[in-house]
Amino acid sequence: MMHDHHHDQVSSHHPDEAGHHDHANDHDHHHHGHHHHHHAAGNIRTAFFLNLGFTVVEIVGGFMTNSTAILADAAHDLGDCFALGQAWYFERLSGEKGNARYSYGYKRFSIFGALISTILLIVSSLFILSKAVPRILEPTRPDAGGMVFLAIAGVAVNGLAMFRLSKEKGINTRVVALHLLEDVLGWVAVLVVSVVLLFVDFPVLDPILAVLITLYILSNVVRNLKSMLPIFLQAVPDNVSLDTIVHEIEAMPRVRAVHHAHIWSLDGEHNVFTAHLVLDCQPAPEEYTAIKDTISGIVKKHGLYHSTVEIEYPGEVCRNVLPPR
Repeated sequence: MMHDHHHDQVSSHHPDEAGHHDHANDHDHHHHGHHHHHHAAGNIRTAFFLNLGFTVVEIVGGFMTNSTAILADAAHDLGDCFALGQAWYFERLSGEKGNARYSYGYKRFSIFGALISTILLIVSSLFILSKAVPRILEPTRPDAGGMVFLAIAGVAVNGLAMFRLSKEKGINTRVVALHLLEDVLGWVAVLVVSVVLLFVDFPVLDPILAVLITLYILSNVVRNLKSMLPIFLQAVPDNVSLDTIVHEIEAMPRVRAVHHAHIWSLDGEHNVFTAHLVLDCQPAPEEYTAIKDTISGIVKKHGLYHSTVEIEYPGEVCRNVLPPR
């Protein structure tokens, strides 16, 4: 009795109809993937330095304008700097090739970075609430003119950084873009309030708007966590149907059944498929190759990044079944 493993690295090399690998496409895809990670990391790096430089301006400006809202924003942006810094690091790392310890590569590090950013976003949002709520009870009047100037600069700087990141696809860059969206909305609120305060003595508007925006951002954080946790828990991705793939494989000639079928995602974009196939006969070499080619086509059609399929012959005991004690 024999068993065999079928490995298919869909994104990096996929056999053509003759069973050969297109090495030119291999190179093009690797170059494109490397360029994508380099580009995403570059945009996060730019956002990091923009954010860091402007945070220093905010801290000075907050004291000069006597605005606790701007000081709270400065502390929040400082938290964002940490988030952007680790996102830059993890995005660069996620593009690296695999090694003996991390055989799948470092793609999963990107989602880990996104989780850290999300936690920092929750902490910084709670910090804003802790500053804004007391100001509702005891509002103080800041320098509205200085606030207008800082708010315009804040919208411009954070808007530019967010615009650069909005074109990227990865969940890590999406979480970082959410950080920057929070900053833009925060500065829009400060701008609106500071303009109103130039004409009306109603300082309680500032903390009220800060609370509303923070609650809105926290709702986005919850949505992000809901999309990340299934990846960590190795759930079947929403955009792939395990049942559909299993049914397609079971409909093939010579395939009696499929078991131990799993699909999970490395980082929300690259999905991995594993399964055991039970055949109804011991096929000839040509038929065996045809079975693997058909499965390879099914895997490619569903956009899976990597697959491992073990083939079991009639009467063969599955290696994953524990012997009775």
